[in-house]
Amino acid sequence: MLSQNSDGPRQVQIDYFDGSSRTVDVVDREVPYPDGKLIVSRTDPQGIITHANQAFVDMSGYTKEELIGENHYILRHPDMPAVAFAGLWETIMAGTKWHGYVKNLRKDGAFYWVKATVIPNVRNGKLVGYTSVRRKPSRSKIAESEALYATLK
Repeated sequence: MLSQNSDGPRQVQIDYFDGSSRTVDVVDREVPYPDGKLIVSRTDPQGIITHANQAFVDMSGYTKEELIGENHYILRHPDMPAVAFAGLWETIMAGTKWHGYVKNLRKDGAFYWVKATVIPNVRNGKLVGYTSVRRKPSRSKIAESEALYATLK
C-alpha cells in the first residue's frame, strides 16, 4: 500500500511474515556504502538483533539501543520482494550460509545497498542465532539486483 506526498516521502505499509506490519516513510535517496567498512550484526534464531557494530549503527540511522531487541526486518526496504527473504530464511534454517544483495531501509527513509552474507551460529549442535556481515556491493551487482527484484515484486 503506497501513498505519495508530492513534496516529501511516500508512506508505505510493510507487512512482515510474522503477521505484524508498520507504516514507514520512504524517500528516494541512496546513502552510499562507505569504503572499507563491514557492517556486522548478530541475531537470535527468530531474527531479533542481539549485536550491532558501529558501522551498522551509522548506516542504519538508528541508535544501538534502538536496534538491539528489534527484529532485523525493521531494515527491510519495500522494494525488496518477500520471496528474496523467504529464500534467505530457507537457506539459513537449513544450516547453510547465504549470500545476496539487499536494499536496506534507513530510519530516515533513505536506503543503502549491501552485499550480505548470513551465517548460522551453532553451539554444541544447537542453533543459537545468525551472524550477518555486509560489504560494499559493486554498482553492476546493484543494477542486476534492482532489475531482478522488480520482476519479483
